Amino acid sequence: MLVISAFIGMYYAYKGVHKCHKDYMMAGRQLTCGPVALSLTASFMSAVTVLGTPAEVYRFGVMFGLFSISYILMVVISAEVFLPVYYRLQITSAYEYLELRYNKYMRLTGTSMFIILTILYTGIVIYSPSLALNQVTGFELWGSVIATGLVCTFYCTLGGLKAVVWTDVFQFILMIAGFLTVIIRTAVIKGGIKNVLDDARRGGRLSVWDFNPNPMQRHTFWSLIIGGTFTWLGIYAVNQSQVQRYLACKTKVHAKLALYLNLVGLWVVISSAVMSGLSMYSVYKDCDPWTLGLVKSPDQLMPYLVMDILGNFPGVPGLFVAGTYSGTLSTVSSSINALAAVTVEDIVKPHFQTITDAQLAWISMGTNILFGGVCLIMAALASFMGGLLQAALSIFGIVGGPLLGIFSLGIFFPFGNAKGAFAGLISGFSVGLWLGIGSHFYRPPPHRTLPLALSTAGCAQLNWTSATHFTTLPTTPTVTRSHIHDNWYSMSYLYFSMMATLFTVAVGVIVSLSTGGLNQNVDRRLLYGKEEFMANYVYLKAKFGAPVERIHPTEEESPE
Repeated sequence: MLVISAFIGMYYAYKGVHKCHKDYMMAGRQLTCGPVALSLTASFMSAVTVLGTPAEVYRFGVMFGLFSISYILMVVISAEVFLPVYYRLQITSAYEYLELRYNKYMRLTGTSMFIILTILYTGIVIYSPSLALNQVTGFELWGSVIATGLVCTFYCTLGGLKAVVWTDVFQFILMIAGFLTVIIRTAVIKGGIKNVLDDARRGGRLSVWDFNPNPMQRHTFWSLIIGGTFTWLGIYAVNQSQVQRYLACKTKVHAKLALYLNLVGLWVVISSAVMSGLSMYSVYKDCDPWTLGLVKSPDQLMPYLVMDILGNFPGVPGLFVAGTYSGTLSTVSSSINALAAVTVEDIVKPHFQTITDAQLAWISMGTNILFGGVCLIMAALASFMGGLLQAALSIFGIVGGPLLGIFSLGIFFPFGNAKGAFAGLISGFSVGLWLGIGSHFYRPPPHRTLPLALSTAGCAQLNWTSATHFTTLPTTPTVTRSHIHDNWYSMSYLYFSMMATLFTVAVGVIVSLSTGGLNQNVDRRLLYGKEEFMANYVYLKAKFGAPVERIHPTEEESPE
């Protein structure tokens, strides 16, 4: 898998993508919807999904699958609100919008926050899967960490965005193959999928609907739909790693189709991950390896299951390992490529305007190498982040929420100005950071998280008599909790992004109105308007019905 990924980078280096900055960073804006859709899915569904989601379903049930609804809302808003504005401006970095809408300082602030967010997240993505596989399979920890970082850096540097997109396609296929091996093997062991689902039903894992409006409860219908939509919008609508891909499509129609086809990919991945979690429960319903101390954290349950049920099939556990590292590579390569893009577009080009296009391409290659090294260094710090899945989503909420807020302020509120945006950004980030740090040190109590029962009643049947197997898990010391601990810090981590976004917009609106925002003239191209709202109707009417008269001629009239 590593060799093929590296070869794809070498192929596009041979094709000469590094000779032109536009080809290198944006694939010449000639990509089609198919590979971009798979790339968006693979970049989003990393090893965090491969290891974290099945463990989540094993412990808390299939309610996590309700994210599939929030994906719909996220994709529609990204495709119909944010994408048309970006595409109309023909920007390379999403944060160029902040300079056009506010000023250059907001652009630098947004770029800086994205760089911090991406490096932190990439550290988790590189380190955590390697740690889980190391402790369960014996895979060399730092060997795999370094190999992942080096191979990502290698093909990103050589092949640019085209290499990243096509390696993502290959890696997406491997991720799905890894899930399918677990699901199929479990079905064979248990005598069919029906028996797996029956085990899950008896264990309470198939309970989906919980309409409790209490925001302190970890997962409910409302937190997964509303909180999940805000969290994913912070990734798809304003995060350079995703925006760069659909802006590299050759037409706006292809860009929108890429997002909608990516929705199908997201459903396939989350369905596979949820089914893998139910398979895990079916196998271990009477003998939980986490309670026994056979694994040290829930993130290790999935590789433990693979070694347990597939260990006697030569090469098959390796397929799962390859699938897990495919998730890591797809996300890390996207991150490195996006980091290089925003550095060149937002920092280098505005300050060194005499640089030639070829020189920019070489500078981009250098920044790929730089950020590859930085992400490797940050991977060493990721062991302090706790649970893999929740840590990743919490980071996106804390940093992605305020960024989503200032973009939303600019697109939806014509009176939003730079002072309001900056004040909103600081307030939103402060609220998100307060929530994130508080919830990390004061973990929500069990009556907020509602973990389902795990049993070891059937372990005796497996003749596990060694005392070392029955290691008692360390108990959490009792901590006196105040009202703020039980309420504010116990808020569902899925609301972090929503709270940060809403605080950003609210403060931004108030400060903008009080600092002369109503007196400014804003280019209509920077705002969401009725043209965007009616764009799909106008396009379909013109293509399949009688010609229609436009209210305002726009770029929508182009052949795309």
